[in-house]
Amino acid sequence: MIDRRHQPRGSCAMKIIGLSGSLRRSSFNTALLRAAAGLMPDGAELGVETIHGIPLYDGDVEAAEGIPPAVAALKDKVAAADALLLVTPEYNNSMPGPFKNAIDWMSRPPADAARVFAGRKVALIGASPGGFGTILSQNAWLPVLRTLGCELWTGGRLMVSRAGGVFDASGALTDAGVEKQLRDYLAGFVAFAGR
Repeated sequence: MIDRRHQPRGSCAMKIIGLSGSLRRSSFNTALLRAAAGLMPDGAELGVETIHGIPLYDGDVEAAEGIPPAVAALKDKVAAADALLLVTPEYNNSMPGPFKNAIDWMSRPPADAARVFAGRKVALIGASPGGFGTILSQNAWLPVLRTLGCELWTGGRLMVSRAGGVFDASGALTDAGVEKQLRDYLAGFVAFAGR
């Protein structure tokens, strides 16, 4: 078992919001996001947020009722943060529909999209039970993030494959090699986001 003791940190200067693209309670990607929150370098903090409660995008609903409260709250958290970490599963060789739906809602109305996404430092990671990690899902996000005007960190990649052997039954990260990769990835992203 990996040692989970953490040294106390001073006040955190950098705030990153992390989103898992899975709604499943025992999701490998949500477990990876929680692990990332515990492995942040000094001077940075990862706030774990959720896409639960975000309805399917419907322009008629937006026109009649405005932005749903869950979407508005998430937009405000991302806009107030220094960076955004997307933890993406891979469904049918691409991004999950619920995750894309959440980002689509967050880009509404168009006049407010820049506040949330333009120039936002973003990184992508993911975990999969398969042998290729989430390479196709991560690639599918590239045109979306480019369209939104995000600054994607490309100094590293993290695609956890065969995730069933990396986490225990409670979702704790148990693979020391993956922990080191995640810690190094986060250090690189934090350095990028701080520029």
